[in-house]
Amino acid sequence: MKTLKFFKKYTLQSLIAPLFKMLEATFELLVPLVIAQIVDIGITNQDNNFIYSRAALLFLFAILGFGCTFIAQYFSAKVAVNYSGDLREHSFKHIQSLSFEQFDKKSPSTLIANLTNDITQIQNGLNLALRLLLRSPIIVFGAFIMATTIDKEVSLTFLITIITLLIIVFSVMLFSIPLYQKVQNKLDNVLNLTRENLTGVRVIRAFNQQKKEKETFKNTNGQLTASQLFVGKVTALFNPFTYLIINIGIILVIKQGAIKINIGTLSSGQVLALYNYMSQILIELIKMANLTIQITKALASLKRIENILTFETKKETGTINELTDSETIISFNDVSFRFFDSNQNSLSNLNFNIKKGNKVGIIGPTGSGKSTLINLLCNFYQPTEGVIKLAGSNIQNYLSKAINKYISLVPQKAVLFKGDIRSNLLWGNDKANKKDMQEALHLANCDFIYQKDGLDTIVLQNGTNFSGGQKQRLTIARALISKSEILILDDSFSALDYATEKKLRQTINSLEYNPTVIIISQRISSISHCDQILLLDDGKLVGNDSHQNLLKNNLLYQEIYKSQIKESAYE
Repeated sequence: MKTLKFFKKYTLQSLIAPLFKMLEATFELLVPLVIAQIVDIGITNQDNNFIYSRAALLFLFAILGFGCTFIAQYFSAKVAVNYSGDLREHSFKHIQSLSFEQFDKKSPSTLIANLTNDITQIQNGLNLALRLLLRSPIIVFGAFIMATTIDKEVSLTFLITIITLLIIVFSVMLFSIPLYQKVQNKLDNVLNLTRENLTGVRVIRAFNQQKKEKETFKNTNGQLTASQLFVGKVTALFNPFTYLIINIGIILVIKQGAIKINIGTLSSGQVLALYNYMSQILIELIKMANLTIQITKALASLKRIENILTFETKKETGTINELTDSETIISFNDVSFRFFDSNQNSLSNLNFNIKKGNKVGIIGPTGSGKSTLINLLCNFYQPTEGVIKLAGSNIQNYLSKAINKYISLVPQKAVLFKGDIRSNLLWGNDKANKKDMQEALHLANCDFIYQKDGLDTIVLQNGTNFSGGQKQRLTIARALISKSEILILDDSFSALDYATEKKLRQTINSLEYNPTVIIISQRISSISHCDQILLLDDGKLVGNDSHQNLLKNNLLYQEIYKSQIKESAYE
């Protein structure tokens, strides 16, 4: 198991906790014998000195037991917290290194649940296991051995009771593990639905679908509740059955003890000791029952974490670190692509070249594959067929950091991170100085930040304190500050008015370092100035020419143009 390798450095500390719990259990097992001596010798003979000496011994056992418990609790908590912290950190790093194909197989809500709820369950299970996994069996079997030294016949009652309870404990454990896995899966469904509703709350209200979504959530939450109730009912029967069997055992011990006292084979103190040992077994088996439930939850969660860690990370296969001087900066040769869960290609047989320094527009109906093409160009996904070349070399032969260095992407959805303007701009270039930042902000028409605190302006999570247009301009500034060879704008003007968009386009077209600019847009007005326009339809390249030539010769382009004639008139 991949999760076990993080436990190796805590091996020594993890042995300390059960070791001291074993010592504490030893002291606890001696207590009934001392009490029996007090009754049979001290009280029977009215020997106060003997009673005081044994009371002092009991006090010593209590102090030593407290010390052992304190040390055991400390180390078990330390190991559990540190191990779960390491596991969470490694899982997060592992998730960060997954390919986009792997991300498509797991929803963000599931991954969040894995990093929070699942690892918390593992932490709680490990903490209890280190303290009780050895202590409880030692008490149970130790009490049985002690009972055997007092009376072998009565000890058979102990043995039958212990075996019966162990059968119940392990049966419930084996039955519960798959049930808890189902509960966690149902919890994932609730988290996914919650996330979907929170992110799409405006759309839900715009279409007046609140009632429908409430009903959907009610059904999904009802399935989770039903699963939890079923598991709860199963585990709820655990303690009553345990108490029932133990109490029957206690009654039998007392009855057998009473008979043996009458015939003189056992003393009152010995019967009291047998009763105490049976009570100890009761307490420890109840603890074992709760431990079993918690370990069952932890094992189910551990399996989910193992499932994540078995996902293969994106391996660095490239060796090229620098772009060669090539007239053709980008080349698609018979490129096709399909997603892992699809039988149809999202892109089919794409063939085109882009010259260095050109301004290229990509347009097409919704779902035509524009953003998918960009994902391939950024090497987020690998083509199912064909080759993508960057400056004459297969893009997969480049180091990831080289691709990140030479390609700057402004994604379709403007994403800002919690912090300030300065920290967000540093994502584009971690070596940028104040002058670089101010220049990028000015180029992206972000002068509005100076009405606040400038570069120190606070950015809330997801940039919720900025409008859609402001967020788009800030993400453009973040891309411009890197001064990359290739600048990709994936529908990055959608929230801007025409005047602001036109100003930004003019600024980008006149950049001193003359990058190759690729603009994905729904608007012809946003790309009509480009040197080259790629027209996509249903994943196929159906046009590759200038605006004027496409307008003359391409029916689909003409249809798009006519549908946007008012926008074109503005231009």
